[in-house]
Amino acid sequence: MEKKISGKAFVLGDNVDTDQIIPAQYLSLNPSIDSERKIFGRYALSGVPQDQSGLPEGRKAFVDLSDADAMKSEYTIIIAGKNFGCGSSREHAPLALAQAGVKAVIAQFYARIFFRNSVNGGYVVPFETDQMLFMEIQTGDLLEIDLERHLLVDKTLGKTFLLKPLGDVSEIIEAGGLFEFARKKHLA
Repeated sequence: MEKKISGKAFVLGDNVDTDQIIPAQYLSLNPSIDSERKIFGRYALSGVPQDQSGLPEGRKAFVDLSDADAMKSEYTIIIAGKNFGCGSSREHAPLALAQAGVKAVIAQFYARIFFRNSVNGGYVVPFETDQMLFMEIQTGDLLEIDLERHLLVDKTLGKTFLLKPLGDVSEIIEAGGLFEFARKKHLA
């Protein structure tokens, strides 16, 4: 696993649920078929209401839906508030974020099933923080996460924020998910 994750921020607030992350109408797609799996990325966060999306004025979607071939977002780090990933237990939610190019989500806390799906599938790194970063960081800020030191640097603002250590799940994340972890430990 990389020691640093860099990219643009996409800022959301509290209670972003799995229906907002990947609306139910896209759940008929089969993630085991490559051509369909990519489409999850195209519609990631398409259920977030425009007034809560954190998008700059005039921007309509997390992924540019006006481009018929766009499957990825320009944003690689999500900043959110409390209860990110609440709602259903669909593991399609962290998969959709990963397919859109998201590497990490930083929230005050997660719905536990979203957190575990993110870790177990090796989709995105779910960091937690005690700070309300969504009140300071702006969509489009250039960020860098130092995984070893548990730090988030907002290069646009020139500020550094402390993240909570990943703890016991760090080995699973480093392995690339639960199945890879089990293989490396000769458990599968």
